[in-house]
Amino acid sequence: MKVLITGAAGFIGSHLCERLLAEGHALVGVDNFDDFYDPQVKRRNIDDCLKAGDFQLIEADIRDSAAMDDAIGRGIDAIVHLAAKAGVRPSIAQPLLYADVNINGTMVLLEGAAKHNVDKFIFASSSSVYGNNEKVPFSEQDNVDFPISPYAATKKAGELICHSYHHLSGMPVTCLRFFTVYGPRQRPDLAIHKFASLIEQGNPIPVYGDGSMMRDFTYIDDIIDGTVAAIDKCEGFNIYNLGESKPITVNDLIVEIENALGKKATREYLPHQPGDVERTYADIARASKDLSYSPQTPIQSGLAKFTTWLRQNN
Repeated sequence: MKVLITGAAGFIGSHLCERLLAEGHALVGVDNFDDFYDPQVKRRNIDDCLKAGDFQLIEADIRDSAAMDDAIGRGIDAIVHLAAKAGVRPSIAQPLLYADVNINGTMVLLEGAAKHNVDKFIFASSSSVYGNNEKVPFSEQDNVDFPISPYAATKKAGELICHSYHHLSGMPVTCLRFFTVYGPRQRPDLAIHKFASLIEQGNPIPVYGDGSMMRDFTYIDDIIDGTVAAIDKCEGFNIYNLGESKPITVNDLIVEIENALGKKATREYLPHQPGDVERTYADIARASKDLSYSPQTPIQSGLAKFTTWLRQNN
């Protein structure tokens, strides 16, 4: 199978590329090496893929319809669309840019996929679409009409656009709602990477609110397992949660990071940030049934692997 992966040099994208190459698939990776964080980090992420297997890298923006038409026209069987402007708080500062990249970029890819009769389209959505849903765990059947950040709204919009293209073209589409993914190569602005780095340096860590917010931290290998299964079993139109389904508070997360590092944190409590949801908690029954999804990495094991990687790469 020949697979096009957008955001190929990012955290999730580079891990997915490595897995699919190891399974013998041919890949076309698309990345614009955005400067949201150091582009050299992303180039290191993808370096091994460039040296192994059938891998072509296209440096282009997903909003560039000519470049995407060229990429999709290379005999692509499946598209995994991971590229996006990411992050809740930055989306509040740059809502127009987030809408442009995340909505228009997704439409460019869907239009190309429909034109070239791509067999499967996988869209990376987010647990942020659930907003401050009071019912837990979050189910794919829950109402997600109340996002509380521009980023979350663009991901909900992406799901809706995916459905419209499925309805009009018949192209099989699967949307995956990722829940707080962590592990080696995690973006440096995300909590686990940020906290662990600051603790290592002996600097205080910022805790927004009282630390009682809960997150369903999910290890990268489990996310990749679910994504590969979604590619294999992409039929019709479906939405799946991919999470650990064992949320913990930020305060408890910090204790686990302290244990993994063997160092104590200095906490600096700050006001609650606009756009932050109170908790995320994935109901994974549908993914378990349809994709045989079964996360295998508890937070303690995942943090041990992450801190080993962090110390080897700092």
